[in-house]
Parts: sequence; C-alpha cells; structure tokens
Amino acid sequence: MLFRSRLRMIERLRQQGIKDERVLSAMYEVPRHLFIDQALATRAYDDVSLPIGLGQTISQPLTVARMTEKLLEGRPLPGKILEVGTGCGYQTAVLLKTGAEVYSIERLAGILDKARVNLRKTKLVHARLVHGDGHLGLPDAAPFDGIIITAAARQVPPALLTQLKTGGRLIVPVGDAEQHLWSFTKTEQGVQQTRLQ
Repeated sequence: MLFRSRLRMIERLRQQGIKDERVLSAMYEVPRHLFIDQALATRAYDDVSLPIGLGQTISQPLTVARMTEKLLEGRPLPGKILEVGTGCGYQTAVLLKTGAEVYSIERLAGILDKARVNLRKTKLVHARLVHGDGHLGLPDAAPFDGIIITAAARQVPPALLTQLKTGGRLIVPVGDAEQHLWSFTKTEQGVQQTRLQ
C-alpha cells in the first residue's frame, strides 16, 4: 500500500515538472511515513505539509523536491550542504540519499531529537545534526557548496551568504502570506539572486 503511494508521489512530482532523477530516486527511497506521526501515515505521500509537533510541519513533497532540485542544478555531485531547519529530518534524509555531505542545524531541541530518532529508523545517520541558531549558520564547517533554508524567511541572514563557496547556491522560500522560492548564487563579483517561482 505505502509503496504504491510512494510510486504515485513520484509520478505526480514528474507531472509537476521535477526532472532530476537523483531527486526523484531519493524521494522514492526515503520512507516519508516514518518521519510523521503514525496517525497521519495514510497521508504521508499526499502533496501536503503535515504537523510534526511544537508548531512545526514537514514540507509537502513538491516543495522538498523543487528545493532539492534547484540546489543540485548543474552539479554532477551535491557536495557539502548546510540545511537550516532540520525539522523531522525528512529533507535531511533526501539530501543524504542524493549523495550530499549534510550538516543540519535546528533551533528546537525537541524537534532535533525527533529528527535523530527518525534518521536512525531509516539508517541514515551520517548527517551532522546541530542544535543552534540557523541564522548564524555553522562557520566552523564552512564553506558550503549549497545551503537550503527549509522555512520561509523575510530575508536571508547575511552570515549564511558568507558561508557559501564561490559558485555555491542558497535556496530559500521568502515571504509571509505569499511565498516565492529564491536562489542566491555567490560569484567573484558578489551575490546574484533569482526568483525561481
């Protein structure tokens, strides 16, 4: 039943324009139902965000796929990625499955503990999970090939842009009531920003 639901999710993502086979394969392989409350398991592969506790949610599959695809676009290898906002660990797991070296920072200790448990259930334990303020990033682990901010922001914290490698890309949803996905790419001349949707 859940495998059929997972296949339908992948078919739907293809129809919604997701083309990167690394992303589609990772999302097929990661059991999303293990990252949410068992009572919601029947909705795990629907294209909806779901509550994970402490007022937080797991992003809808299309959002995870689109952000991951944009982060990896044009890269043969994902490289070293900083995820700001670990949440339940689902985005972390998808990034790990693409072959990325993942550092993930979460401000809520209770949510981070859940992520650790969830990642252990899927045997994806090689992410470096940190409890801290995502606005500050992880300067000791920088520079990063990519940074993904999982929650909407009003603006991009400047500290994160300084932690990108030249050629590195930061993906973030920006806005309050109306959100748009933005890409920030660090170049020798400065930072280029592009609205993706």
